[in-house]
Amino acid sequence: MSIVVLGLNHRSAPLDVLERMAVSEDVTLKVLDDLMSSPDLSEAVLLSTCNRLEVYGRTERFHPALADVRDVLERHSGLPFEDFADHLYLYHDEDAARHLFSVTCGIDSAVLGETEILGQVRRAFDLAREAGTVGPGLVGLFTASSTAGRKVRARTGIARNITSVSRAAVAMASAHLESLTDKTICVLVAGDMSAGMTVALRDAGTSEVIICNRSAQRAEQLATRVGGRAVPLADLAGAIDDADVLLTGTGATTLMIEQLELAELMVKRPERPLLIVDIAVPRDVDPAAAEIPGVTLLDMEDLNAFAEAGRAERRNEITSVTAVIDDEVDRFMASMAGRSVEPLLSGFRRDVEALRSAEVAKHGDDLDEELRDRLDAATRSILNKLLHRPMKELRDAAGTARGDRLADSLRELFDIGPDD
Repeated sequence: MSIVVLGLNHRSAPLDVLERMAVSEDVTLKVLDDLMSSPDLSEAVLLSTCNRLEVYGRTERFHPALADVRDVLERHSGLPFEDFADHLYLYHDEDAARHLFSVTCGIDSAVLGETEILGQVRRAFDLAREAGTVGPGLVGLFTASSTAGRKVRARTGIARNITSVSRAAVAMASAHLESLTDKTICVLVAGDMSAGMTVALRDAGTSEVIICNRSAQRAEQLATRVGGRAVPLADLAGAIDDADVLLTGTGATTLMIEQLELAELMVKRPERPLLIVDIAVPRDVDPAAAEIPGVTLLDMEDLNAFAEAGRAERRNEITSVTAVIDDEVDRFMASMAGRSVEPLLSGFRRDVEALRSAEVAKHGDDLDEELRDRLDAATRSILNKLLHRPMKELRDAAGTARGDRLADSLRELFDIGPDD
């Protein structure tokens, strides 16, 4: 049984493919259910963020399971497999663990050391647990990845400075305009990113922040936090008209702002340009809006390029991060190997204990209770001493070629079946 990850991310696929493949949270449970309809997939977690779509699974049969996962992705996205096949990557077992740990630790992100990804991975796992699609394999994997993520951020400097997509978006807007201090900013962002972005705007010293959110209560909370003002979603057009910069990233599955309506707004303000930073995947703003006079539209591809330019100062931390990841992967693989050999050892011990008990019962009828108890204790002690070393050797060698040979020998010598 293998642990696998099949996915694509900001490095392997262009934005237009990533946004077609993205899975919103409200349909995640449905996609997980579709994945689990495969007879060759026993566990599944779906991780979908602005930078990646990944399916983590535990497979009964490797190649049939992968074919089923590809079919689900094809049906969900509406893209023919050949349109995204070249963008997919595949890892299994130790490499799958190392990939997830790298994701959780923030070194596989567009923003090196990204902090938001730790919560996104945890949320993906929680949804899978809610759907009932995780078992011992992926529970162990995702628990270990969270531990690695926390250790990396505690022991290294990877999380210094700009380490979130929301902060990077604000920094990119500031760099593009040279400063945000005299600008009016309209924020249309949902989820955890909204809080990070508003705090970043406060730190950037913006003159006015307008918060537009589907939840009026949430908009008020965020506006209070930065001394801004909240507006209902129905008044978004008016908020954009007041703004110099629009920051958006809602996670909606359809466009929030069409080219035509934005063009109509810009006609009324010919002398006031508008900078839009759209970090949503799928995008919130029609890409054709970039053709409107006075509009500058930046998206996740621009953010990735901006973040890449700022990676150098934290690159020297990657060695330290990788060392932590290596230790945690080794620990996880050792625990998995130990768990995989335990059913064999348990079955072996059960069988020999049954033989011992049967022999004691057969000869104990002729003995009084005290002698029968002494016979039982003596044979149990002998058995424990005989089994101690071979079982310890097998546990210690689990996950190695020698361990596999010892396990095969045990099965052959004592006729232990694969399901025993």
